[in-house]
Amino acid sequence: QWQLVESGGGLVRPGGSLRLACAASGFTLDHYGLGWFRQAPGKAREEVSCISAGDGRTYYTDSVKGRFTISRNDANGTVYLQMDSLKPEDTAVYYCAARNYATVEAMCVSWNYVSMDHWGKGTAVTVSS
Repeated sequence: QWQLVESGGGLVRPGGSLRLACAASGFTLDHYGLGWFRQAPGKAREEVSCISAGDGRTYYTDSVKGRFTISRNDANGTVYLQMDSLKPEDTAVYYCAARNYATVEAMCVSWNYVSMDHWGKGTAVTVSS
């Protein structure tokens, strides 16, 4: 069964750090564009960061630039999101997604829910003092 499983969420104080991980099972990530998305209570799901297959190009939404770093390890089938200098407005459920042969533009700019091949079930991040 193909699935993505996120981990690493939790409660952290403002200014703190978390590292999210998303592991794939049932398929390999080599040819997939990968992305992290988030959904805060009462708000629409939004893109956070994406990374392409092959050349590893990355995209970050403006609000996380300089604070978050996306990376991928295709050998162990995992994509990561290192989140530093966390703010209360980063509080959300974070989801990873995969789309076959997708560019960062397709993953993070012109995307919609059904355009992704796989979604994880999410991991909750709460930033609060």
